[in-house]
Amino acid sequence: MRIGVLTGGGDCPGLNAAIRAIVRRAYTDEAEVLGIRNGWQGLVENDVVPLDRASINGILPRGGTILGTSRYNPLKDAQCIERLKENWRTHRLAGLIVVGGEGTLSAALELCRDHQLQLVGIPKTIDNDVCGTDFTFGFDTAVSIVTDAVDRLHSTAESHHRVMVVEVMGRHTGWIAAYGGIAGGADVILVPEHPFRISKVCELLEGRKKAGRAFSIVVVAEDAHAHPDEPFLNEEQCDAIYRHDRLGGIGEALAREIERCTGIQTRITKLGYVQRGGSPTAFDRILATRFGIKAYEMVRDEHWGQMAAIHGNKIVSVPLAEAVGELKRLDDEIYRVAEVFFG
Repeated sequence: MRIGVLTGGGDCPGLNAAIRAIVRRAYTDEAEVLGIRNGWQGLVENDVVPLDRASINGILPRGGTILGTSRYNPLKDAQCIERLKENWRTHRLAGLIVVGGEGTLSAALELCRDHQLQLVGIPKTIDNDVCGTDFTFGFDTAVSIVTDAVDRLHSTAESHHRVMVVEVMGRHTGWIAAYGGIAGGADVILVPEHPFRISKVCELLEGRKKAGRAFSIVVVAEDAHAHPDEPFLNEEQCDAIYRHDRLGGIGEALAREIERCTGIQTRITKLGYVQRGGSPTAFDRILATRFGIKAYEMVRDEHWGQMAAIHGNKIVSVPLAEAVGELKRLDDEIYRVAEVFFG
């Protein structure tokens, strides 16, 4: 049996752990594994490489992906799909493991459902926004990086009696902001799922100052919005911050407004791509490894159109159709936990 594996979308810690697990599990069955370079683009352009035990030595702790990745859309035209199918036949693939987030897995579902390709999925993203699974690998590492940054910012905020605004990733969900903010002891956490009132934010920060706590940490997700009742951004600013292709800038705007309204010196830290880089945590290494083994076994058993997932502490398979189409929003219970510590 010969199977393929590709990694698509944004990179995240744990991808190499998943690749390693697939190759090692296939090795026990004497199956071949072909690595598809640069996501779907590699299968369209016939850019593949054999993967054996030697090629995966030492990759478990490495961030990124040895196969490369891209946001290439294989469904953009019929010609791309035909080239993809031709290369599939050329390499005699029995199945393909697709490691990606919502966008990559959506393409996998369509190719499996509408073009009868034998595909299974593995969910990865630092955003933790894929439905059908409790967690995606990459998320725990991103949260750890945010937590470490917030820990470090406490000392400079306290020394200078400042408000520190920390803008974090997460696209359209607040998982990273909520988990990282709770773990780091943030005083205010702002997420897309709960539009914020700037007057309430400033009231909390002023209350802390009056109570003798002369510094504060505000963690804000990159897609957090002000409540329609209290907008503080004009149309041009909104267009710049909430661009479809690349979010970012709400932290700076929020910091300016906080300083203007409260008079408290405020600074901004935007963590950006550092949240996606570096070595994966132990949790992400283990989760990616378990996903990789499960995905190989789904291919072996011909469970097409399925995705590896974690429910509780069990690795299970769920239909790809359950995983795509809408984002998994931040659990309200998690945000209620965060709110206990506001102010």
